[in-house]
Amino acid sequence: MTVPVQSLLFADPGEAADLAAFLGRLLHYDRAAAVRLQAGGGALAVFGRPPSFEVLAIRTARLADPHTFDVTVSAGELLESLEESTGSGAVPAPVTGPPWTGVLPPRGGWREQPGLPDPMALRAQLAAAVAEFRTRDEALPEDRRTRAERDLIGREIWSRTVGGTPLPLRAVHAAQSLGFLRAAPDFPVTLLASGPWLRLRTPFGAVIVRGPGGGLGTLAVTAGSTR
Repeated sequence: MTVPVQSLLFADPGEAADLAAFLGRLLHYDRAAAVRLQAGGGALAVFGRPPSFEVLAIRTARLADPHTFDVTVSAGELLESLEESTGSGAVPAPVTGPPWTGVLPPRGGWREQPGLPDPMALRAQLAAAVAEFRTRDEALPEDRRTRAERDLIGREIWSRTVGGTPLPLRAVHAAQSLGFLRAAPDFPVTLLASGPWLRLRTPFGAVIVRGPGGGLGTLAVTAGSTR
């Protein structure tokens, strides 16, 4: 779809700064990352997929102007357009994105799920998992110290579920790595479900996976969802 390049004016300069931080983290994992943008109702939803985690990540920002569009663009070009001092930016020219940009989770039907540990417990579980990975990796004999062996260890650790929920630990790891999860006892973190989809939501963004294996699996085409 052809969408003319247009200016963006955020409701507050801090919105541009937060979006820039999110895009920078996405580009850390994939220098050629694409993002899908959906604007409407005074909000901009930015969808990305950091390849290391097999999740969809969503960051929203409030807009001062009531733009309406849906387009996939280069994350790097969007980041370069942002002016944090003025809270402005521009929508880059559309690109042909990877397959995931054409298939997003549902907009509605999300219900809160019980059993999610508090933020401090989540971070403690993450720290233990990272330590376990390092220990098991260092214990590998030289002839088995390969990417395939390390991937097996990582897959086993990060596919473990969290608390009394079906949410895989990789989703929590992604939320922390993308700056969505903060170390505070009263930090609001919610787990939502819609059909086979699970969404870990915080005030700074959301991470979404699809069950039962916790990856993205075979996605169904929908209009998409915001945070």
